[in-house]
Amino acid sequence: MNTNLTPSGLAAYFDHTQLRAYAVHDDFVKLCEESMEYGFKMVAINPAQVIRCKELLKGSPVHVGAAIGFPLGQTTIVDKINETKTAIENGSDEIDYVINITELKEKNYNYIEKEMAGIVDICRENHVISKVIFENCYLTEAEKEELCKIALNVKPDFIKTSTGFGTGGATLEDIALMKRMVGDKIMIKAAGGVRNLDTALKLIDLGVSRIGSTASVTILEEYKSRL
Repeated sequence: MNTNLTPSGLAAYFDHTQLRAYAVHDDFVKLCEESMEYGFKMVAINPAQVIRCKELLKGSPVHVGAAIGFPLGQTTIVDKINETKTAIENGSDEIDYVINITELKEKNYNYIEKEMAGIVDICRENHVISKVIFENCYLTEAEKEELCKIALNVKPDFIKTSTGFGTGGATLEDIALMKRMVGDKIMIKAAGGVRNLDTALKLIDLGVSRIGSTASVTILEEYKSRL
């Protein structure tokens, strides 16, 4: 284990996540309090909770991140752009949006690039971090590679493995593929099924810059206990 990484250094990799449809106010209080206590980079939430979490995190460096077109990606470009604009107006510091998988599978790459560019441009104009969710569990290797090529044209801040709501989450193989395709030109976020320290450390060793997880606290406590 690389003990050069401090607990606060490890915490800064994490987007602490609460995207369940049935979450209540106390769940968001807990999410935000844990994020401030441990020093997580961001809270990952649905757009309706942006104002709530922005208020709960007032005065802290923790970012608020809105999930757009979540979790299926099957809304129109106009809908996703409007959702992005509203989330930013309400205080989002980061945007994680889901691509339209149908259009990718139909090889409608112009659509995918138009959607990506539209959302990334809005984020860039507002100094907001942009992340593109691939949902790799539904994609072929060729489709993952094509998405990486489109991302290299558009230049979002991050490409991301998964929503955590699909049939699979982040895999070491997918991270290796994404890293091979984009190198250091775009950062990578691993999400979905990252529930223990060993997995998180392997992902970091492969080059991810961010990890989305509901188990962030458990992982940090495990790291502290090992140290």
